[in-house]
Amino acid sequence: MKRFAVLLFSAALLSSCSDDASGGISGTQTTQETHNQGEIIINTYTEPETIPEETTASTTTAPAETTASTTTAVTTAAPQTPSDDGQLVLIKDYIPDIILDIRYATTNNFTGTVIYENADAYLCYGTVKKLMQVQAALREKGLSLIIWDAYRPVEAQQKLWDVCPNPTFVADPRNGITSHSRGNTVDLGVVNADGSYIPVPSGFDEFSSLADRSYADVPADAAANSQMLEDIMSANGFYGYWGEWWHYSDYTEYQWHF
Repeated sequence: MKRFAVLLFSAALLSSCSDDASGGISGTQTTQETHNQGEIIINTYTEPETIPEETTASTTTAPAETTASTTTAVTTAAPQTPSDDGQLVLIKDYIPDIILDIRYATTNNFTGTVIYENADAYLCYGTVKKLMQVQAALREKGLSLIIWDAYRPVEAQQKLWDVCPNPTFVADPRNGITSHSRGNTVDLGVVNADGSYIPVPSGFDEFSSLADRSYADVPADAAANSQMLEDIMSANGFYGYWGEWWHYSDYTEYQWHF
């Protein structure tokens, strides 16, 4: 009975300690009480360990597997082979590395005005096939053709004649369909494969004696380069116009399909 009373007293004491103004008992504390019976009770209270909230490990999400940047090769379909050599085709479709500088699609020409609506260059397929052989020969030398003019619509020919009615440099459209309008004549030069210029007798559409094929009044290297171009063009079925070193026509005249 005495033990039961002491235990009750201890419980009451513990309860009063829990209401202490200090905010509670922390840690392990021991209270010693002497009761009138002389029995010393060691009352031990151990505050339960505070169990920390479950710590979620800082997990760095591994980056998604890196997919190697794969460059999908763009395959350019080979152009369809025309059924007839007289069909007009885009030169670039068949000679991708040829250099175009279509002057009459800009103001950088002797008229100072834009003659063509776009800078596409067309020729008859038969003529383009011959130019492919010329380009291949120049490519071996680290050179390239540069095209300044190709197929020329009749209305464009009329515009040029209106500005420069000089038959030495511009064909009179009243005399019939001109060679440029037949799609087998091209104005071209020779440059390095990267497009940089090499010496030639004159610029395109030069209206002086520098334009002709005598080469007597031009530097030796310019004459040699122009003669080299002429030799390759001639070997592949072209002939040049005497008054303009850049002007070449295909010996073959095709049945037009344009």
